[in-house]
Amino acid sequence: MSNSIKTIDFKKYSSIKIGPVLDVLEINEIGDYSDYQIIGRANNLLISPNTNKKFAVLGENFDYIKQEGNQLFVGCATTSGKLLTYTRNNDIANLEFLAKLPGNLGGLVKMNAGLKSWEMFNYINSIKTKDGYIKKEDVDFSYRHTKIDTIVYEVVFNIEFGFCKEKLKEFNKMRDNQPHVPSAGSCFKNPKGDFAGRLIEAINLKGLRQGDMSFSEQHANFLVNNGAGTFEDAIYLIDLAKKKIKEEFSIDIEEEIIIYK
Repeated sequence: MSNSIKTIDFKKYSSIKIGPVLDVLEINEIGDYSDYQIIGRANNLLISPNTNKKFAVLGENFDYIKQEGNQLFVGCATTSGKLLTYTRNNDIANLEFLAKLPGNLGGLVKMNAGLKSWEMFNYINSIKTKDGYIKKEDVDFSYRHTKIDTIVYEVVFNIEFGFCKEKLKEFNKMRDNQPHVPSAGSCFKNPKGDFAGRLIEAINLKGLRQGDMSFSEQHANFLVNNGAGTFEDAIYLIDLAKKKIKEEFSIDIEEEIIIYK
C-alpha cells in the first residue's frame, strides 16, 4: 500500500475536539518526511485553525503486532488498546499501564508516556526509524520525554510473561479519577517535586472557565472542552496559568499538551 492523502476534521478526530479540517499525508512507506509533523491519534494536541504545518499519520502498513522469540515487534500505528488486548490474551507482563494511555504506539514512545513510575522505555528493547533499528541505550530519553526527531515506525519490546489483572484493575481505577469530557490529557508537566494540578488549585484556577474551556473541577491539570471550546479560549487559560504560577511560585511550568499555532 502506498502513501495517500486523507482529510481529517480535528474537531472530531482530536481528543480535545478542537481544530481545523486539514488534508493529512497517510504514510505507508518508510522514508524521509522531515517537513511533516506526525500526529498519531491527536490525543495530546491542540491545533490552531490558522496553522500552516504539514501533518502526517502512519497508515495501516504500520498497524501490526508480531511475537518472535522473547521479543514483541509492534508497528507504531497500532493503538494502545489493541496492544493491551494482545498482551492480555498472550499472558505478557509489564504493559498493563497501557489501559490508562490512549493513543498510538508512535506517540506513546515519542513522549515516553506512562503512569507514575511506569514508562514506555522501561520495557523497550529498540525502536525502528528510517535509519534502521536503534537500541534503547542509544536514545536520549527521560521522564515523559525523548529526543527523537524523526518518525518511529516500529517499537520492539522485551517480553516477560505473567499479565497481571490486579495491576490492570489498579490502572483502570486511576483512569476513573480523570474527567470523561474531551481534553488533551494532562495540560502541564509536573515540575520537579510538585504537581501541576496542585499549583493550578493553589492559584484558584481549578474549575475556571473561559468560553467553553475550563480547568476541570475533577482534576485541575486537565484542560477540558465543555462543548464548543475554541483554540483561543484554550490558549487564554494555558497562558493565564503559566503567568500566575510564575508570579506566585517562580516556576516556569511547561506544557505537556503539544500546541501547533
